[in-house]
Amino acid sequence: MENQDRSPLAKFIAEYSYYMTLIVALVAMLGSLFFSEIRQFEPCRMCWFQRICMYPITALALVGIIKQDEYLPYYVLPLSLTGLFISVWHILVQNGIIVQSSGCTTVLCSIKYINWLGFISIPVLAGTAFTMISGLMIASLVLNRE
Repeated sequence: MENQDRSPLAKFIAEYSYYMTLIVALVAMLGSLFFSEIRQFEPCRMCWFQRICMYPITALALVGIIKQDEYLPYYVLPLSLTGLFISVWHILVQNGIIVQSSGCTTVLCSIKYINWLGFISIPVLAGTAFTMISGLMIASLVLNRE
């Protein structure tokens, strides 16, 4: 499919996926800092691992935009997919589907600091961000390959 045959949405995503990735990663990073530094919610071990995956995405996306790096999805996808896996695991622990590991000692990974609408917790927010970023990067790969 040629570029001019694309839908307006596909054109928009192909052109702005890096910017949208930066916005999602920045909001997620600032949100996690808000929860820990302003609301004083101490992050558990899995929250730290999710942060380890999310924070570099913000820097990578910014540098990718500045350098117009067509390989940005190859740098971001391993981090976003790993973070998504950790988020899903954390959600399962919080909901009692997976038994809490002994590695969560200081702060229990099963604690729900927030519970908006009965199902939205911090790992759900992180998982949503990782899903959006992964989707944007996959879409960028597919759309910019055509």
